[in-house]
Amino acid sequence: MIQIKNLSKVYQTGSTMLQVLKEVSLHIRPQEFVAIIGPSGSGKSTLMNMIGCLDTPTSGSVIIDNHSTSSLSEDELAEIRNSKIGFIFQSFNLLSKLNALENVELPLIYRGVNTNERRQKAVKFLTLVGLDDRMDHLPSQLSGGQQQRVAVARALAGEPPIILADEPTGALDSKSGKELISILHRLNELGHTIVLITHDLDIAKQAKRVVRIHDGMIVSDTKAGD
Repeated sequence: MIQIKNLSKVYQTGSTMLQVLKEVSLHIRPQEFVAIIGPSGSGKSTLMNMIGCLDTPTSGSVIIDNHSTSSLSEDELAEIRNSKIGFIFQSFNLLSKLNALENVELPLIYRGVNTNERRQKAVKFLTLVGLDDRMDHLPSQLSGGQQQRVAVARALAGEPPIILADEPTGALDSKSGKELISILHRLNELGHTIVLITHDLDIAKQAKRVVRIHDGMIVSDTKAGD
């Protein structure tokens, strides 16, 4: 499903060049649960941006479901993001004036989904993450863990096969973090491919496979528990 081949990324500011990724190769199969772990500045977030079609490589390739992203237009990259990938970020990015149901519906409005269908989907996924009794609550009326679950439901609304979670427990207390990881496991069991970006080894160990990145290179790739 996700095939990364000899991926490099170089950023240039004036005469200064910074190589963030160096010949990275990685294959993530359908329905895997993979954690990508590394310290700040290791390149893990840049790698996530490549997988999520938020950026393009300097060299090498990222292939998502048989589509090489380096050869796609901006509109085609947007279509891949909309149809194939759901994003969960450390910051919840909820709109403060919309309630939980409306926040989950929002990306479906942009996709042109009719009112009845998007309402059904929003209810379905808020129920899946255990917020069936909080749908009419504004973000300010929800705990941090509940807000993150709304963000998860929003990521699921388009029913993407791939979920990219970038430091999703970073703003949560330990109890809420464990609940979120449990939800990710449930989504994986339902058939979603999960890619979890983290700097926390204890969180990474909750995945089924752990890929370590350091100085822009993959230094290990093991099954959890190895």
